[in-house]
Amino acid sequence: MANVSALKIALLTTLAMLAFAANSVLNRVALAQGEADALTYTGVRLASGAVMLALILAYRGAWLRAPRIGGSFAGALALFVYAIAFSYAYLELSAGTGALVLFAAVQIGMLGWAIFRGDRPGLLEWTGFGVAIIFLVLLLMPGLSAPDPLGAGLMVMAGLAWAAYTLIGRGSSAPLVDTGGNFIRCLPIALLLIVPGVLWQTTSLAGWLYAMASGALASGLGYAIWYSVLPRLERSTAAYVQLTVPAIAAAGGVLFIAEPLTLRLVLCSAGILGGVGLTLWGADTRRRNATKSGAAMR
Repeated sequence: MANVSALKIALLTTLAMLAFAANSVLNRVALAQGEADALTYTGVRLASGAVMLALILAYRGAWLRAPRIGGSFAGALALFVYAIAFSYAYLELSAGTGALVLFAAVQIGMLGWAIFRGDRPGLLEWTGFGVAIIFLVLLLMPGLSAPDPLGAGLMVMAGLAWAAYTLIGRGSSAPLVDTGGNFIRCLPIALLLIVPGVLWQTTSLAGWLYAMASGALASGLGYAIWYSVLPRLERSTAAYVQLTVPAIAAAGGVLFIAEPLTLRLVLCSAGILGGVGLTLWGADTRRRNATKSGAAMR
């Protein structure tokens, strides 16, 4: 039975990572092929996510146990900034490059905030952080295969907004309820974003479907799956598995959008993900050592 349970956790974790990577692929294919404008896409994605999460929470009876809208306006603002910057960035970036820049910005933002608040990383963490920064700079440096500067800047903004969203929600006792509440708080502005697209028909049926799939399935259902499996994963494992998302997004871009997989992207991906992995390993080692020291003192 234990093996069956472990297999189920592994499958659900894989499904969640595929869903997160799908956000990049769906957004890129919709905007790159002119199937949707960025505003309408963002609005439909947020609205679809809100509806899906509301249905999931209602099905689970979460609002019967605690009749409230979770989250906060600060969390909703961070979510909106992430979503709108994410959409506009993918007007210029490939799926893999965008996911990689997003991931790096999230990790750098969270580590930077921890340092600002007084955390003192160890040697392994500083080394990994430095390696990730160096390869991110190399990825963004001008050249024939360099990503568009504006698109990269917008994706960095999206990553920092997602880091803020994560930090705002850290310690939540009901993360799915709070995530659903943040999406619901974004619903009024999401509906406003959709109006111009409806009036001027800037989004095709395919664009609407891509956006709804991103919001309802890749975001809403993806978060529900992730939060259901997260309590069963060790903290370090949960962090490490997310390293796969940029690689999955890059593979999806190659398979479904025929995007080129450049040597520069491959090398910089290895450097950034390796650096972040080293940082996570260092943080986990430091945490375990601190726990052992505390236990020994008692």
